[in-house]
Amino acid sequence: MDGLATKQILDLIGIGIGPFNLGLAALLEKTECNSLFFDKKPRFEWHPGMLIEGTTLQVPFMADAVTMVDPTSRYSFLNYLHEQNRLYQFYFLEKFHIPRNEYNHYCQWIAEQLPQLQFGSEVENIERTKDGYYHVTVYSSSREERKTYVTKHIVMGIGTKPYVPDRFRLANQDRIFHSSEYMNKRRNTRNAKSVTIIGSGQSAAEIFYDLLSKQPDNHYELSWYTRSKGFYPMEYSKLGLEHFTPDYAKYFYQLPKEKKQGVLQNQALLYKGISFSTIADIYDLLYERSVGSNDLNVHLQALTNLVSVEEWNDQFRLSLYQHEQETSISVTTDIVILATGYHPYIPDFLKGIEHLLEWDENGQLLIQEDYKVKTKVEGQNNLFVQNGELHTHGVGAPDLGLGAFRSASIINEIAGEKIYKTYEKNVFQQFGV
Repeated sequence: MDGLATKQILDLIGIGIGPFNLGLAALLEKTECNSLFFDKKPRFEWHPGMLIEGTTLQVPFMADAVTMVDPTSRYSFLNYLHEQNRLYQFYFLEKFHIPRNEYNHYCQWIAEQLPQLQFGSEVENIERTKDGYYHVTVYSSSREERKTYVTKHIVMGIGTKPYVPDRFRLANQDRIFHSSEYMNKRRNTRNAKSVTIIGSGQSAAEIFYDLLSKQPDNHYELSWYTRSKGFYPMEYSKLGLEHFTPDYAKYFYQLPKEKKQGVLQNQALLYKGISFSTIADIYDLLYERSVGSNDLNVHLQALTNLVSVEEWNDQFRLSLYQHEQETSISVTTDIVILATGYHPYIPDFLKGIEHLLEWDENGQLLIQEDYKVKTKVEGQNNLFVQNGELHTHGVGAPDLGLGAFRSASIINEIAGEKIYKTYEKNVFQQFGV
């Protein structure tokens, strides 16, 4: 069933309901903005494949959907605790970094209170009319119907998607898979005779620790390879964290574009690497297991690239290359877990307007400082992006701690007034001259 949903012109349509557009929807409560948000998922889920018991956010709880611009909001994490009758338990917990599954439940709690959120609804196409409005075609899987909505503004919050190099994509996806699917395939993984993890970041470390913890019950061989120089910690010093602020985003945005990629590469440990606590947990467990010269049946190796994977006698044969020694090795394993990160992508629904948008030489959208996508139609760039501006705004783009600020900036721009107070100076250091 197709049709025009309504003659009413919406102020805003949000595409994707992850933490950032969820926060935007919550913060819109202080405005008269008429909005709808769509996501093809049946409900809010934040990285469900990585909700491993004992894992925490890597940012303080204040990086919730609203607090950094509106600490009095009823959608704050502290009010969530109050409504859940958990304030005293959290008070005695005395931790800034909350369990990851609690953050997911907090976001679901917000989503249940916002009627403008429509899950099970996939945006299929966007077109721009001569009068400057967007026509957004949405398919609802639950109602099995397709409707077109009209809006003045769009905010894309589709995030990134799991990245697996093409040469590692094999037919047997139950036994070679991306880390984002780990919890769905953990039982099968624990029943294998050998498991190999590829990658060097937090996801790889959490999966390794989870499997290491259960190894005595299942007796699998456990291996972990990374091309990085070592199993290094993420930079988490207080002055280093000031890179995840509006101040640094402003500084980075103003850098010449030919410098930006090099700067990001040199800052890898600001947003990649492993937390100190996870590294300590892994080491402590390895130490305890090795008492009495016990055989750990564990292999950790850095400086080693995965070159190729092939199916071999109901296993996988991995070709690896130690790039300092310039030596190739071959190993076999039952399960391969690829903690190969996430990449931004251009969604198919932009095809209807892609000719109006400005792109850089790498095929990425050009994003203005106010998070609008640059367009070829002067004065008609009312398409905003959340967490798609790493290449233009720097390392803070995917950070939860900047989400509320970015949402507030977008709301202030759309409303034409300062609904939310933001500050010019948030750090002690100065990033530029």
